[in-house]
Amino acid sequence: MFKYDAVVVGSGHAGCEAALALARLGNSTLLLTLNLDSIAFMACNPSIGGTAKGHLVREIDALGGEMGLNADETLLQIKMLNIGKGPAVHSLRAQSDKNEYHQRMKRVLENTPNLTILQGEAVEILTQNGKLSGIKTAMGDEIFCRACVFATGVYLDSRIIIGEYTKQSGPAGFQNAHGLTNALIDLGLEIRRFKTGTPPRIDKRTVDFNLLEPQYGDDGCTPFSFMTDFIDVVQMPCYITYTNKKTHEIIRNNIHRSPLFGGVIKGVGPRYCPSIEDKVMRFSDKERHQLFLEPEGRYSGEIYVQGLSSSLPIEVQREILNSIEGLKHASIMRYAYAIEYDCINPLELTPSLQAKKIEGAFFAGQINGSSGYEEAAAQGIIAGINASNYLNNKEPLILKRNEAYIGVLIDDLVTKGTNEPYRMMTARAEYRLRLRQDNADWRLTETGRKAGLVSDARYERYLKKEEHLEEIKKKILKNAPMTEGLKELFAKRGENVPLNGITFKELLKRTDLTFNDINALFDDFTIYKKDELEAIQVLTKYEGYIDKQNALIAQAAKLEEKKLPENIVYNDISGLRLEARQKLDKVKPLTIGQASRISGVSPADIAVLIVYLQTINKNCN
Repeated sequence: MFKYDAVVVGSGHAGCEAALALARLGNSTLLLTLNLDSIAFMACNPSIGGTAKGHLVREIDALGGEMGLNADETLLQIKMLNIGKGPAVHSLRAQSDKNEYHQRMKRVLENTPNLTILQGEAVEILTQNGKLSGIKTAMGDEIFCRACVFATGVYLDSRIIIGEYTKQSGPAGFQNAHGLTNALIDLGLEIRRFKTGTPPRIDKRTVDFNLLEPQYGDDGCTPFSFMTDFIDVVQMPCYITYTNKKTHEIIRNNIHRSPLFGGVIKGVGPRYCPSIEDKVMRFSDKERHQLFLEPEGRYSGEIYVQGLSSSLPIEVQREILNSIEGLKHASIMRYAYAIEYDCINPLELTPSLQAKKIEGAFFAGQINGSSGYEEAAAQGIIAGINASNYLNNKEPLILKRNEAYIGVLIDDLVTKGTNEPYRMMTARAEYRLRLRQDNADWRLTETGRKAGLVSDARYERYLKKEEHLEEIKKKILKNAPMTEGLKELFAKRGENVPLNGITFKELLKRTDLTFNDINALFDDFTIYKKDELEAIQVLTKYEGYIDKQNALIAQAAKLEEKKLPENIVYNDISGLRLEARQKLDKVKPLTIGQASRISGVSPADIAVLIVYLQTINKNCN
């Protein structure tokens, strides 16, 4: 028999962040994992970040999480995506050394006070008086605790599918989890069946890189973590190639053998990351699809073929691969596969990620119907913080949609739910100009400090940066000396020289002028770091748009301030439509704002709720 304050079930990206948060906040914590070798394992692509996902990593870092540091320490290449677009969608993406990523995170966990790691399988959930009281393992261990974070990833009753071949297994040959699904059903949770997939890994010695398009990383790129000063590694290239008409013909000729189209696969797959056979059949007018070849490690011979996810039979996979430019002689080291797994309906959760039906049970990651390492880690750190807050009788941390992409992610899951693996995208955030990755520290460091995860060293560094930003804001209000160099710059950019002088701020507001131009002429700002100058540059150039967005945020906040009683009986509120009553009763929103985002609840229903609130408040007074 063991006794801990908290247990975390699962050691993927969600489980690691949850366990670290709990332990760092002073709670005795057990991390229970099916296999020690699967800790922070990258079962899919060997990369961290990407569009919107890079925002999540920066936010996890600002709160005091580990993913950004781990990515910086183990990267093979780093690149800023979408630099041709506005700053709201700029996103970091790093290729990671898959084994190093796992090993470093394992070392961090092993050296964290208050944290114990145990290899074992949870099969039973213990409860007492409607509260979680512990778990039981397949080998008979009883582990008592007052809070548990379930972060089981894609392991719940999972099976691998390749053509006619199926196997009860977790990803990459790791064992799957039996028994826990039934334990969740016994608690009254709704279980769903989702599916995801992965492409083949090929032997780099058999690839003709001369026929491929190299893709290099960025020199001097900003790291993920606020605590990383600079990136100092020899970066490795990735490569691009494309499918072709022959590839598509092979797929069409064998589509009857696809378990996806033949009905063998029952789980719902990710719409935004379909298999190659799905893409070919759905987008029949496209002559080619891009493939991105990523190294799995600095000393590994495996290459990940992103864009070629499949569950077709192995001989068809080989034929497809050898039809592609540069891959004519490519040899497969690991076959592509689809994986089905159980997950819960996230509408079963409160915004703190605690189950509505059982106190002390928190859920994070793909068990909540999301996809992706970053989405999992973001839920993991919040679940860990809130499990700690629950243990210590503190209010839960609930990030708003205007505060963080993490807030958007969790609100979408617990308010709207999802019928397919949920993926974070910039388009999901209505306030994305405010939720930029460059200002994640400004948005969330104070929150992380209040939660107890931001260290003194990190906080001191943050305060120093804030001091510098204030200095720069004041300095840009001064007039720029009208030197010959500045006049030449105006002429070069086809602009008239101002007759009455110009401030540095007015210079920055001009579309084509940046701090790089100013620093080439004057030394007023050369003492500041690149990221500090870029932050002020964005604020200056987009000042009007940001002000408008802040006004919308203030307006929406009024609805978020209107709290709904926990014991409200929606069936008793006359004027609400039947669908609205059912949806509101299912979600049990905390505020009018959350209620307004529930699918099936109309503006008219919200008006009824507001009148109802006014009535009960009046009666209370």
